[in-house]
Amino acid sequence: MNDQKLENLLNLALDATDAEREKSLNMNFGYDRQNRIWELIVRYHGDLSGVGERTKEIILLSGGYAIITAEESEIDWISSQPEVEYIEKPKRLFFSAAQGRSASCINPLQTGAFDLRGQGVLVAVIDSGVDYFHPDFRNEDGTTRIVSLWDQTIQRPKRNDAMETDITSKGENISEEGTEDTEDTGKIKEGTGEEIRGVEYTKEQINEALAAGSREAGYRIVPSRDLSGHGTEVLGIAAGNGQASGGQYRGVASKSDILVVKIGTAGSEFAGTVELMLALDYVIRKAMELGKPVAINLSFGNVYGSHVPYTRGILGLNRS
Repeated sequence: MNDQKLENLLNLALDATDAEREKSLNMNFGYDRQNRIWELIVRYHGDLSGVGERTKEIILLSGGYAIITAEESEIDWISSQPEVEYIEKPKRLFFSAAQGRSASCINPLQTGAFDLRGQGVLVAVIDSGVDYFHPDFRNEDGTTRIVSLWDQTIQRPKRNDAMETDITSKGENISEEGTEDTEDTGKIKEGTGEEIRGVEYTKEQINEALAAGSREAGYRIVPSRDLSGHGTEVLGIAAGNGQASGGQYRGVASKSDILVVKIGTAGSEFAGTVELMLALDYVIRKAMELGKPVAINLSFGNVYGSHVPYTRGILGLNRS
């Protein structure tokens, strides 16, 4: 009988053959076939330190959720632990079309006495990244409006006290020596996804890149790129200030600060619900750190199941 703690799709994927999984976009997502390792989204209570002894990695999130990476053979054992309430597999996300500013009916709120243009608000975009050189995301003096950029797709640099690390424009480490900046197997890492996966760039680093004199020089400092242009487009709709068009084409919150998460996995533009949860957790913590209200634009999605759990139950956004 299927495990009642496992979602139906995970039960189905575990019962399927490798050939059957390969035919489905969803059943094989989150599964490393070569090493027979799964990424799992887990709802839990109490302490997961005992579970960490038989897993590859545990990242604790807000609201009693965790991302667990484990061998397929360990899933039944993980499910049997009393602290574990529910387990589901990641789902692949897809781009969704964004509507233009004219369809949002907000123009009356940006004229006359209202002048509501995002002042004092943080606009967060979780997408394919951003062209941070774009004039619409810069102030009049040329500095960036982006307070932080977390690129989940860039490999974390190797560390070696005896030498400097060089990162290519694709985020690849080209040092000849050094050991990868990772923790021991089974180590629990709580609520700091940006310290474990990808690379986070600060406002100061982005300004340094903008002042470097060219895109090529800037990308040596902040190598994050929006390869599809989708994230740049939706951020322009959400918060562009219109500098590239002389103010003609402005976004909704043109005077807001900006927070960007380029969602995906190391070396890949494809993202799943694991990366989405890490991104949401990061955005909420950053907004709390900055003491600002945050509006999140998420133009990723899929058609599997309910559309509410990741914005209500998982991170408690309904209580924020």
